[in-house]
Amino acid sequence: MEVHEHNQKSWDRMAAQGIEWSIPVSHEVVEQARRGNWQVLLTESKYVPRDWFPDDLHGLEVLCLASGGGQQAPTLAAAGAHVTSYDLSMEQLKRDALVAEREGLDLTIVQGDMRALSVFPDERFDLIFHPVSNVFVPDVLPVWREAYRVLQHGGSLLAGFMNPVEYIFDPELQKQGIYQAKYRLPYSDVTSITPEEHARLYGKDETLEFSHTLEEQIGGQIAAGFVITGFYESERAADPIAQFMPSYIATRALKG
Repeated sequence: MEVHEHNQKSWDRMAAQGIEWSIPVSHEVVEQARRGNWQVLLTESKYVPRDWFPDDLHGLEVLCLASGGGQQAPTLAAAGAHVTSYDLSMEQLKRDALVAEREGLDLTIVQGDMRALSVFPDERFDLIFHPVSNVFVPDVLPVWREAYRVLQHGGSLLAGFMNPVEYIFDPELQKQGIYQAKYRLPYSDVTSITPEEHARLYGKDETLEFSHTLEEQIGGQIAAGFVITGFYESERAADPIAQFMPSYIATRALKG
């Protein structure tokens, strides 16, 4: 609960500051999406392949999970989907609501924890869009189990997440371009370092992050019942580590 409340406040603050992921899409982007010309991000720098989506989004029930910020949810709604945006941060959700009201979009906002979707009945959605965000919860397996429950049979989960290797390096040396392993995976801002270290390295109000293992990220989806049908990697913009390895992973998974 302390992590939940801390990260909620952190994201509310970042959204109010207008960070990159809290800038609502323009009217032009919405108009292009209405004409069928749209693209969305699961990871920072590579657009999701269009064949990961149905050919026509009109009438599709879509859950944008931990995806607030006025970007992906309004774009998918403009493309014809009935979208529910579910996010921990009300400030992020307000950006979705702003675009929806401005453009007359079919978009509903709901505030909540990505691990707890009890507000939704079984098999409520046709598609779940879950961009890089489960790094902000200490346990990712409930996310996959709940996503599986609320999806229709034959529905798909599109998910982006961090490459856990990003978290092994000494952060102070990394600023100097030196990549030296320091932390054992899975990394946790709560247990791998002290609160004092976190405040010194990142600031006391910055989000708390958790690396998760690939066994939890990919194996967790499989254990929940999903079948992985798509996979790609992408780089983190302006991160020198990108010259050595991809920072992000994205998966497409189907509920049988």
